[in-house]
Amino acid sequence: MASAFAISSGDPAGIGPEIIWKSWSSREESNLPPFFAVGDKNAFTALYGNRIQAIEAPEEAGQVFANALPVLHVHDCGNVTPGEPDAEGARCALQALEMSVGLARSGGAKGVVTGPVSKALLKNVGFTHPGQTEFIAERCGVAKSNAVMMLAGPSLCVVPITVHIALTDVPSALTNELIKARARVAAKGMTRNFGIEQPRLAIAGLNPHAGENGNMGREELDVIIPALEELRSEGMDIIGPLPADTMFHCSARAKYDLALCCYHDQGLVPLKTLHFDDGVNMTLGLPIIRTSPDHGTAFDIAGKGIANANSMIAAIQMAETARHHRQNYVEPA
Repeated sequence: MASAFAISSGDPAGIGPEIIWKSWSSREESNLPPFFAVGDKNAFTALYGNRIQAIEAPEEAGQVFANALPVLHVHDCGNVTPGEPDAEGARCALQALEMSVGLARSGGAKGVVTGPVSKALLKNVGFTHPGQTEFIAERCGVAKSNAVMMLAGPSLCVVPITVHIALTDVPSALTNELIKARARVAAKGMTRNFGIEQPRLAIAGLNPHAGENGNMGREELDVIIPALEELRSEGMDIIGPLPADTMFHCSARAKYDLALCCYHDQGLVPLKTLHFDDGVNMTLGLPIIRTSPDHGTAFDIAGKGIANANSMIAAIQMAETARHHRQNYVEPA
């Protein structure tokens, strides 16, 4: 049985090694479960010396974790200079991701927490996916439409129904079927990973004031409301469409467990405003646990010792929460 979570290091020239190290350093005060880094061990030892211990296999991590950060070495990048990414670092990030996901799928790791990567640099070494989420979904044999990105903080969880597309493309992409698919995966994910038996969902309208009964656009009337009616007929607790400008204040958030948003920024602006330093990216709909800090490589501050590890710490904590609840989850008949 797996003894620890795998954390792919991300790009070794970014802040990945630093925030993984800082998370390990705060393991007791943050009540973190055992984990091990996957990447270039030299990128860690160059910064943190003898508090790093290379391991040959994931099962060694539990024995090492109390006294040193375990690192499973997958690729030698040569000399890594923080803030100066290169092709070797991108190859390391890709191999670390591949290894971590493979371990989670095989049971060698409890789940995977992915460190930040540079998509542009990954593409230069043959990475063909839009991001890590799509890569992991493919490796797990999950259809892209069923791997749902959720961004979460202590007071807000959001799922963007459409994700990385131009704003002009959102109205045509926001279909009845897509709304229902995202809502179903989100509701199941809240039960499976957080133990919420009857999750309360809310959906934002696409247009200002949720369309004002068709006066500011018909997407709410023609697309969103019919989807909600069908979801409610299935027994889902879902409200909306709600005006996006009034659904994220404190008392409004108390009325739902997760907000479905029509496009990327509609959900991520309030999430990052409230939880910029401790937001977590979690992929729902996968057979494995996958979380990630909700930020990028931050090459501009890499190596300066000032990176905030709160999001990585929160990602590890959320992975452990999901592991706990999945133990008790029973798939509906």
